Amino acid sequence: MFGRTHAVLAMFAISLALCVVPTLAQGGDVGSGAVTAVEPGISVLLHDRLDLIRGKNVGLISNPTGVDRQLVSDVDLLERAPGVHLVALFGPEHGFRGAHQAGSGVGAEHDPETGLPVYSLYGTNRGPTPGMLKNVDALVFDIQPVGTRFYTFLYTMTDAMKAAARAHIPFIVLDRPDPIDAIHVQGPVLEPGYASFVGKYPIALRYGMTVGELAGLFNDRFGIHADLTVVRMRGYKRSMYYDDTGLPWVMPSPNMPTLDTALVYPGMGLFEGTNVSEGRGTTRPFELIGAPWIDAEKLARAMNAEHLPGVRFRPAYFTPTFSKYQGQSCGGIEIYVFDRNTFDPVVDALALIKAIHDAYPTQFKFDPGDFDRLAGNSWVREDIEDGVSIKTMQKQWQKRLDTFKRERKQYLLY
Repeated sequence: MFGRTHAVLAMFAISLALCVVPTLAQGGDVGSGAVTAVEPGISVLLHDRLDLIRGKNVGLISNPTGVDRQLVSDVDLLERAPGVHLVALFGPEHGFRGAHQAGSGVGAEHDPETGLPVYSLYGTNRGPTPGMLKNVDALVFDIQPVGTRFYTFLYTMTDAMKAAARAHIPFIVLDRPDPIDAIHVQGPVLEPGYASFVGKYPIALRYGMTVGELAGLFNDRFGIHADLTVVRMRGYKRSMYYDDTGLPWVMPSPNMPTLDTALVYPGMGLFEGTNVSEGRGTTRPFELIGAPWIDAEKLARAMNAEHLPGVRFRPAYFTPTFSKYQGQSCGGIEIYVFDRNTFDPVVDALALIKAIHDAYPTQFKFDPGDFDRLAGNSWVREDIEDGVSIKTMQKQWQKRLDTFKRERKQYLLY
């Protein structure tokens, strides 16, 4: 224990020292190979804003992505921060340590490293209860989202903000990048009748905001009224993709292994509402799409003939080790993004869904409840079933998308 304490203190000191280095430019433009040393909110908190939590009993809502540039966890950093008393940990879907698969209920436990209580926010309770907050003076949220509306971490945050507001304790969001850039805003805006824990509020499917910016929007526009502070990143630019930031990629969830996964997820995640495999149970989830009854060569040719900007489709064969078609050989495609800035994951995924629907009308099936919750409406599914073109669908969602783009502007921090 003595050795671990000194090692953690040493890493904490190194982390603070690196906070004063604003950038480590390696040449080139952002988005074309440049790497800038972005400081995440946790580092800025420790170096510049420790007054927010000094002398307070702190509850931390986080998961494995809650680390600094040297991969030191928030738990270790906050435990050793002078005058800070870390008293409780809270875990979202997949758990505080990220050990649980999608949709698995997570129970309360004690953290094996610290002995602190770990309360699950993805089980019986989706937000902290008064009992969980009994000895907490401030709630700190530090989780890396992936830039897509249907990701439960966003709504763990909002439910925790509501609990903090009821308990009259401050809520502090340690900001992190939108990994797929914070400029592009794409896809339909969720319609209120389709709100769920994979999409509670009317935002675009690809929303183009950091988690701190979203917290400000949710807090203001949807009546949460938490005592909210966002600790901004330093060195961040909206045009950055995650690999432009110099930050290490830590899997936000078990089926989000890489930035490539996050890039296609706003569209390919819609396959979760169909009977086509979205690649869970493979090493390339959401990049591999298929089913046992799909002709891979034919589908790839049809998709490449669409000449969709920035992307190509390779015929692919795979056998999922779990989830849909476990142990069965599937034919389909692997998606390759060649130009991130012209690629539209939502349009491309809908084109792929439509192609499979039209080519395999008796085998392809929607799960209407799941698909509509993910899409944020029912008319996208109905239009595909009725043979409506993707361009017509885009026109239908564009007005509400433009409105969202205007509304989000006042909450942008960078």
